[in-house]
Amino acid sequence: MPVEVGAIFEGKITGITNFGAFVEFGDNLTGMVHISEVASTYVKEIRDYLTEGQTVKVKVMSVGEDGKISLSIKKAEENHAKENSGRRPNGGKRYSRDNVWQGPKTTAPTEGQSFEDMMARFKQVSDEKMSDLKRSTEARHGGFSRKRSQQ
Repeated sequence: MPVEVGAIFEGKITGITNFGAFVEFGDNLTGMVHISEVASTYVKEIRDYLTEGQTVKVKVMSVGEDGKISLSIKKAEENHAKENSGRRPNGGKRYSRDNVWQGPKTTAPTEGQSFEDMMARFKQVSDEKMSDLKRSTEARHGGFSRKRSQQ
């Protein structure tokens, strides 16, 4: 039976090495999960995450011409989480590409609000964005500001 790339199976870990784990799945097929595909975080010691005989879900990443099957536990969990959750993984907060908080999108109509109320809200949101941006850039630069470096 040919194995399709992208298919998700449940399998049993048959062996663990320093660089990955071997998983038996399907019709007596065996593939390998590289250590980088075990979890979404950095894995220094694979035995902290997996044990022999453990049952895991794996996603087929590739099948080599020599028949070697590359698997991923991390990608199988991501697919499972996407299918079972309509919610955002970060608890509903909106983030831009550089992880600056965008705040909740207001869907309430602005009718009935005075211009001063709208300006006050704009200023508040703007100040929050600026403080978050300042905090994130200081964190990236180790808290070292440009003003200090120019003195």
